[in-house]
Amino acid sequence: MTDLAAAIRDVLAAGGDPERAVQQQAYMKSAMPYRGFTKPELTRLLRPLLTLHPPADRESWEATVRDLWDGATHREERYAALAVVRDRRATQWLDPDSVPLARHLLVTGAWWDLVDETAQHLVGPALLAHRPELTVVVRGWATDDDLWVRRAAVICQVGHRAETDRDLLRDAVEANLDDPSFWLRKGIGWALRDFARTDPDWVRAEVARHDGRLSGLSRREALKHLGAQR
Repeated sequence: MTDLAAAIRDVLAAGGDPERAVQQQAYMKSAMPYRGFTKPELTRLLRPLLTLHPPADRESWEATVRDLWDGATHREERYAALAVVRDRRATQWLDPDSVPLARHLLVTGAWWDLVDETAQHLVGPALLAHRPELTVVVRGWATDDDLWVRRAAVICQVGHRAETDRDLLRDAVEANLDDPSFWLRKGIGWALRDFARTDPDWVRAEVARHDGRLSGLSRREALKHLGAQR
């Protein structure tokens, strides 16, 4: 166990709200229990620990993430692992070598809260910084056997705005148009809705081009903020 992982576990074990924990577990339909921390409380607890134990190198950073993630007894430990992923001092390690870690988190996380954070804060920044190498990876993920890996391929450019790779977004969406899963249909709608803030005409054209194949959920989400142009 790394020093940071041990410190985080100690702090988490000493607090929380058991009543809230039951509600959180039920809401998230989580097999893993919660300690009962709110998101702001968890942020406040983790901030000084991340400052006190900065990642010395890639190996120790990844070891901490995997330790907290794979050894988690409560869901907050996985949220803490994602906070370690997002540490600004670890930005340099969000690169092609982080792909195995990202895939591990996606496949073993296998639920929207963990997958979406991983897609947006590990896969997304790595793709932006290393587009030539990672575009081919994300395009391959769009047709992966794993539902959550495919969702990550669809949504990993959320927030990229003008830097969004339209061809990659189009390919990820098209590869999953016929999937009946709520999580992919919702993800497609979210990705298109987000990019509509940057290029509404492109999104309208894509929705029209896929008329008849795009699910009602995806269509509604994609056009949600485009008003009368529905």
